[in-house]
Amino acid sequence: TSLQYAKEDLVGAIPPVGFFDPLGFADKADSPTLKRYREAELTHGRVAMLAVVGFLVGEAVEGSSFLFDASISGPAITHLSQVP
Repeated sequence: TSLQYAKEDLVGAIPPVGFFDPLGFADKADSPTLKRYREAELTHGRVAMLAVVGFLVGEAVEGSSFLFDASISGPAITHLSQVP
């Protein structure tokens, strides 16, 4: 058996906003597609969190990198332009 997902019953639909879908993607989605959208949303959120951690770790280990003979310095936002 397959579980049926209604957009109003998904976790995260809470007052005062309720179900938030400003572009209306859920209106045209059937139950399996809605579940796939939800899984993709979680996956992309987790990848984004890992990217932020990587950015912060890169700031913390400045100068101790084995890459490029540790010649990359300064804030991580400027590292790409320093790559030889």
